[in-house]
Amino acid sequence: MKNIKFKYIYVAVAMAVLGSCSEDFVTLEPKGSFLSSSYYKNEQQATAALVGVYDPLRKNTGGFENMVAMMNAGSDDFYAGGGGASDGNGIQNFSTHSLTSLIIPGSFWNDHYQGIYRGNVLLSKMAGVDMSAALKGRFTAETKTLRALYYFNLVRMFKNIPLILEPLTTSTMLDVEQATPEAVYAQIEKDLKEAIPALPTSVNAASESGRLTRVAAQALLGKVYLFEGKKAEAAAVLAEVNGTPGAANQYGNKLLTKFSDLWVTSNKYNSESLIEVSHTSAGNSNWDFWGSGRDEGNSLNVMVGPRGYSRPANSTAPDLPSGWSFSVPTQKLYDAMKDDPRFAATILDLKALKAAGTADYIPGYQDTGYFLNKFLPRQSDVRTGGGAAELNYKQNSYVIRLADTYLMEAEALGSGARAQALLDAVRARVGLASVPVSLAAIKAERRMELAGEGHRFFDLVRWGDAAAALSDRGFNAGTDEIFPIPHVELVGTKLKQNPNYE
Repeated sequence: MKNIKFKYIYVAVAMAVLGSCSEDFVTLEPKGSFLSSSYYKNEQQATAALVGVYDPLRKNTGGFENMVAMMNAGSDDFYAGGGGASDGNGIQNFSTHSLTSLIIPGSFWNDHYQGIYRGNVLLSKMAGVDMSAALKGRFTAETKTLRALYYFNLVRMFKNIPLILEPLTTSTMLDVEQATPEAVYAQIEKDLKEAIPALPTSVNAASESGRLTRVAAQALLGKVYLFEGKKAEAAAVLAEVNGTPGAANQYGNKLLTKFSDLWVTSNKYNSESLIEVSHTSAGNSNWDFWGSGRDEGNSLNVMVGPRGYSRPANSTAPDLPSGWSFSVPTQKLYDAMKDDPRFAATILDLKALKAAGTADYIPGYQDTGYFLNKFLPRQSDVRTGGGAAELNYKQNSYVIRLADTYLMEAEALGSGARAQALLDAVRARVGLASVPVSLAAIKAERRMELAGEGHRFFDLVRWGDAAAALSDRGFNAGTDEIFPIPHVELVGTKLKQNPNYE
């Protein structure tokens, strides 16, 4: 586990609020490195450390190796795209299900363990921090929820992973071994159950937006239960999250009236958002440190934009900056969605606009003429200040939102009046009539509702549908459900490679 061993012995303090934190949560200017033994003395230092634990949440849509672009590429609804077959070997090879331990981007492993390490250190120091018991309880709960989320991503991606609950040292780092997936899931459950009572039911919107709340941890726990196959437990906790279908829940969360409003850049921390990753255009992200953990922009925005985009004067086509044409929607997704009311908010049919002479672009690799509209950059959002404009988009992204939890609860229930009401509420929001609730109907609804948000591959694996859905993409059942462990993590350690990988 070499990338954990040496990079994170010292705890880094975020230089500005990143991850899921509000831009107002905290802004820090650290004076240099510090040893954990002489830190964590007061509330200010604990807050700085907590920001560091939040920080890896940015991986959802930050940096080139972000979760959404990667997981989209491995699904049946998107191709990797980009500039060519070698434009990002990791994402390209996941799209064709030909990953190896040398090709898998190591950041999908070590970025999550970075968050876990920081969380473990903060938890180990919390007793000695000079602040109120209530605040210690909240910080502990936030840290455990984040640790649970990072482990949930890791166990879904790699399955056979180390379960580390104490800070690694030079004397213990080489002895780490993998735990069973069951043990990892048990710890995730434990962390979330302990966190839920201590988390606030709401936060100050002006200064704390993006910090985790009780409903966020409950939503995550419900999702974890569903992935474990614990449907009764999932239904019970998700019912607390969802409340009466279509109405505001006990925390004030409610489906937005318009589906398209979910993707308006300024509509951050809206009523449908449960866990949201914050991005800012004020971080001056630049090429010399892009992807290193200090950039704060939403990289997915520029990644999914069309290459060489232009439009004639007075054109009614969208005003878009150019991008890199990743996450290319497949014809399969287009055909499935073309008559769905969510189509226009999800897919931009640039092929049609080009044929009509209202816009033009340069086709990228695996071009279909379709682009992921949920995350397309807009000219009005282009950064005009410092840093590289293409690295400073500010659209936030959802890890979990209410429509997702509606459909997860419906799936956990399987049938009955409540499952029907949950499904109906998601459909009614976009003007669709009721259809009889069934697993097939819920699967179809998740595909339409959540397209392009990085959930599809995990859903296919969870349902046992991946081999059939990805048969034309080189998917090998019994191997490609999980990633290979990066080779560098195996050298000189006790870790073993996942089955059928070298």
